[in-house]
Amino acid sequence: MKRFRLILIMFLGILMIPEISTACSVLYYIDSATGKIYAVNSEDYFLDVDAYIQIEPKSKNKFARLWYGWDKFAQGGINEEGLFFDAAITPEQQKIKGYGNPKNNLGDKILANCSTVDEALKFLEREKIALNKSHMMFGDKTGKAVVVEWVDGKRKLHWIKDNKLIITNFLLSEPEAGNYPCYRYESIENRISELEDSGKEINLLKIGNTFGQAGQPARELENGRSGGTVYTSFIDITDNKFFLSYKLSNKNVIKLDLNKEFAKSKRQKIELKE
Repeated sequence: MKRFRLILIMFLGILMIPEISTACSVLYYIDSATGKIYAVNSEDYFLDVDAYIQIEPKSKNKFARLWYGWDKFAQGGINEEGLFFDAAITPEQQKIKGYGNPKNNLGDKILANCSTVDEALKFLEREKIALNKSHMMFGDKTGKAVVVEWVDGKRKLHWIKDNKLIITNFLLSEPEAGNYPCYRYESIENRISELEDSGKEINLLKIGNTFGQAGQPARELENGRSGGTVYTSFIDITDNKFFLSYKLSNKNVIKLDLNKEFAKSKRQKIELKE
């Protein structure tokens, strides 16, 4: 427990965002000193949603995989090959002719069938997927990472630069479409720069703490529901370690060794509860 006792530090000084459902942040980061790869996600939504972690075992033609989300839909996850994905809502764009939004659990299908970023991109094309209300991030164990957006009738790719790739809720291809400037995006960038300039050892916890303004504590919304950060996931892609903090709590931290979980033969569902 000591290692992740400091999780809540990353949520001090939080900026309140008007729309809870459009306030997600995702980071893929490579430590240039060690080559280790980390991914962090802060998922904001209605807090009464029945969120859970789903772990699917390896089969003859499918990779073992872990994803998190609700309503039988993967919001993000990683598979045994080290392919990571997550997504964030963006301003709506015009649909692309011949393409469409997924009608099933897209994230699970990608993790089940793809081992690399390149394979994930080919999968989207093969399935004629073009999201018009969100963008997706993919990263793999080789250090390759990309953000996929569909803007002005075209697919646009934003590849990792300077060892990091960040998305929040504005389109990298067209920031003027909305949700920009984004203080969460700027804060993560600035905190990473401060961490790198410090010369101190970088680890998963310190990368997680760059999300200092990305989380949102519970608050009542106009519709009578409560909104805020449902969970924050921390993934050490290199060493196959997974952590998830539920509702910004140090008491509700799930820790998993992915090597052990992916070796199991039975499906698992871990419900997220206080």
